[in-house]
Amino acid sequence: MRRAVAAGAAVVVKVGSSSLANAAGGLDAASVARTVVQVGWLQTAGYRPVLVTSGAVAAGLPALGLRKRPPEIPQLQVAAAVGQGLLMHEYARRFGENGTVVGQVLLTKDILANRSQYLHAREALMRMLAIGVLPIVNENDTVVVDELKLGDNDRLAAMVSHLVGAGMLVILTDTVGLYSADPRMSDDAELLSAVRNTDEILDELYRSGGRGALGSGGVATKIAAARMAAWSGVPTVIAEARNDDAVHLAVSGSEIGTWIEPHPSRLSARKLWIAFGLPPEGRVVIDAGAVAALVGSGRSLLPAGVVAVEGSFGEGSAVEVVEVSGELIGKGLAGLTAAAVREAIGSHSSVAGGVVIHRDDLVVLR
Repeated sequence: MRRAVAAGAAVVVKVGSSSLANAAGGLDAASVARTVVQVGWLQTAGYRPVLVTSGAVAAGLPALGLRKRPPEIPQLQVAAAVGQGLLMHEYARRFGENGTVVGQVLLTKDILANRSQYLHAREALMRMLAIGVLPIVNENDTVVVDELKLGDNDRLAAMVSHLVGAGMLVILTDTVGLYSADPRMSDDAELLSAVRNTDEILDELYRSGGRGALGSGGVATKIAAARMAAWSGVPTVIAEARNDDAVHLAVSGSEIGTWIEPHPSRLSARKLWIAFGLPPEGRVVIDAGAVAALVGSGRSLLPAGVVAVEGSFGEGSAVEVVEVSGELIGKGLAGLTAAAVREAIGSHSSVAGGVVIHRDDLVVLR
């Protein structure tokens, strides 16, 4: 299942705050240096690395005289504003020692939700890689509000992976990989060396959420990110940030951490944007017949298969498609407004004035 990344491919490396911060709340110099060495090795070896990094808030705390993360959003934004500059300065200084030029890329959900800005972000990243500049990506925590947050840098890294057509996503964290159960709570917990993105064990771990299958929480976001990357045809390796050779071993196809096998074929760029770039504005609940038509036959979603509508969305808005149990079937662009779909539930499409979601605008994610 494991395999090496082809020479010259883009490789996205994500490192979280827990792997960069020290006990006092600031950046740990040794951890930053370790990250720089590993990403720098990728560039020296002929790969095109992209670093997705957390740590802005942690970097800003000492400068503000704080020892722990503040609970209030305004204080967090100030810490991020101060820390982002310090974080980039540290990266620029350390990478610059080896002659590497870095470029800062700050993203938010609204940038990726706008098709034009999404394409501009992709073009900027690709241009940086083409001329040998190392993109350092983070969410713009200084100005972002809850409605615009991507939620976590794991998902951001998955988005960046398909923006640049990466050969691999490497998520560096504070344990050696994914476990079958919380290793702190179970003596039978086993390291999952390699799994497919569709394996049921990932569903079980995802439902357990942040209860600790990675040791310090965050397992759900890492599984979600790996599955997002999987739809881009990108394999994910989750490995320990403290392992000096983690990135090298991952891209060489060697045993390290947890390998998550992607889908054999990737979605088109447009459908990836629909699936993961656009925030959903509502939900459409469908019956078993409609599920079979979408999953088994690749058909459009018709009003006759709809049993309920949640939310208020307009024509062209992104909506999730779920079955009665609540399980996600897919996501697409609405061909009708929420009000029109409600009025047309169970009716023929000619009565409703169109299809709920055309198959060309629908991504089946089951």
